[in-house]
Amino acid sequence: MTDHSRLLILLEIKEKTGTAMSVNSLNASEITQQYAKKEISPVDVTSDILKRAENLNGSLNAFRLIDSDAALAQAKESEARWSAGKQIGPFDGIPISVKDIVQVKGHACLSGSTTTDPKAIARQDCPSVARLREAGAVFIGLTHTPEFGWKGITDSPLHGFTRNPWNTDHSPGGSSGGAGSAVAAGLGPLALGTDAGGSIRIPASYCGITGIKPTFGRVPHAPNESPYATLASVGPMGRTVTDIAHMLTVMSKPDARDWYAAPDQKLDFAADLDQGIKGLKIAYSPNLGGASPNPDILKLTHQAAQHYEELGATVEEVGPVFDPLRPIFEDYWKAGFGYILRQVPEEKRENLDPGFRSLAEEGLGVDIETYYKAASARVALGSKVEQFFDQYDLLITPTMPSTAPRADITYHSPEFDRWQDATAYTVPFNLTGHPGASIPVGFGKNGLPVGLQIVGKRFNEKLILQAAYAYETAFGDSDPLHELIEGL
Repeated sequence: MTDHSRLLILLEIKEKTGTAMSVNSLNASEITQQYAKKEISPVDVTSDILKRAENLNGSLNAFRLIDSDAALAQAKESEARWSAGKQIGPFDGIPISVKDIVQVKGHACLSGSTTTDPKAIARQDCPSVARLREAGAVFIGLTHTPEFGWKGITDSPLHGFTRNPWNTDHSPGGSSGGAGSAVAAGLGPLALGTDAGGSIRIPASYCGITGIKPTFGRVPHAPNESPYATLASVGPMGRTVTDIAHMLTVMSKPDARDWYAAPDQKLDFAADLDQGIKGLKIAYSPNLGGASPNPDILKLTHQAAQHYEELGATVEEVGPVFDPLRPIFEDYWKAGFGYILRQVPEEKRENLDPGFRSLAEEGLGVDIETYYKAASARVALGSKVEQFFDQYDLLITPTMPSTAPRADITYHSPEFDRWQDATAYTVPFNLTGHPGASIPVGFGKNGLPVGLQIVGKRFNEKLILQAAYAYETAFGDSDPLHELIEGL
């Protein structure tokens, strides 16, 4: 690509957005538009992002693996397809990162642990990766996760601390923290994350990006061997609602390996995003389940609720909706940790994250009656939430009680409790299976991003995405993120 061509691209984008951006600042839809015009190529974009990732990963520690050779080979194949007018999908030539907790063919999945086998190379992609590969995605690398994805910040004995590009003294959240950090820093416009307790929505909030946890079963996943299999969803993370909607469309295509997966509805989640929200009835719960947001969070989410009223929705502030979940579900989570611990050979257990090991050892003592009592309570909670959506079209809440904590904070401790400070707003909808997105709605006084969670009825991701898009187009401000990317 000539310097003149690149200048034309940046001038065009500047006219559209009011700010000049490099290739690293382009979202996936903008990149695809430029491919179609033959202004830039997949090799150009992939090369730029790989170079940037190599330069910034030392300070952010977002990637466990940057696979430059494979990514460039995929980009060259994509470039040939675009040149011939034979592109194979909406993500042909789009760089995407993958959380190192799902299988990617040709690589070991280490799940943030020194106890996993680096020689256990995956022979096939997990379903979501397979669908993205079929759509032409370029996989640039594997992003960091805490050990076995157990917590809402991202550090582990395997890789140390992953950091937030808005302020590297702070965490990007977790467990898809590497993914959140990468997208916010311009290391690829999209990332694949997973969410079993908030692991997509937490980093989306802390990093000022957009992400959605689909309804459980919406996106096929395999293997489903985790004790948290029925809590977890694979989902997209990106900079715009349109991009994650397209990604969800691709990822939700069927795969026979997942017998939990819902029937294929052949939905296009990016279609009709601009339908607006006029006439919708939205519940606003700032204290969901007894959560206590800090003043910055409360101010910005209350402002977001008012914005939805300005867009034509009826917004009603409601109470906590349900009682605090910790008394019922603490042992339920610990039992799952205990199951994972049993799979780790005793001689390797001393290498585990001390916080994980402590909770897992407690989980070894959870009796079957306590576990099934919580399982029954989970069914009741799911029914209660589903009936709640008979009264309201959507529920909005803060995504997080506060902005991002220090990167080196001790998780599940008096200074940062996982129930109170990390998953208060997110984990309920893993237990119930309902879909939930996080969108950026501003910044706290400390300059760190704040997210709004939008939750809907099961399998109604389209309405959530329409509401997210309505807010983004009317009140969203992409300039701070662009300035961050250009400034790194």
